[in-house]
Amino acid sequence: MKSEATLKPEEFCLVFVTCESEEQAVKMAEALVGDGLAGCVSVLKDVFSVYRWMGKVEKAEETLLMIKTRISLFPEVERMVKRLHTYTTPEIVGFKFDKAFPAYLQWLKEETALKPSGK
Repeated sequence: MKSEATLKPEEFCLVFVTCESEEQAVKMAEALVGDGLAGCVSVLKDVFSVYRWMGKVEKAEETLLMIKTRISLFPEVERMVKRLHTYTTPEIVGFKFDKAFPAYLQWLKEETALKPSGK
């Protein structure tokens, strides 16, 4: 097992997902954390988005998820989001960590190593 000193920030990522409702966002957050795919999901309400969809400029009130996970789990996070999401083309965008507090990385590593429901 790697110590805090040898964990690399770039092994972890922050994934942004916008949802059409707070209810959908919370359901998704609970599923991701419950299945050990994320150590933490922050739910940011009242995000106002302006975007182009099918040739038209659209506006929407959305809820943003900030999912903290491992890079290696991104494909599973993406699968779960696509399965639970109501949008045809959900925003699922990942960013590698550049820098992070070593103790946080250790915690995130441990929490994303859990089996579903913490078993």
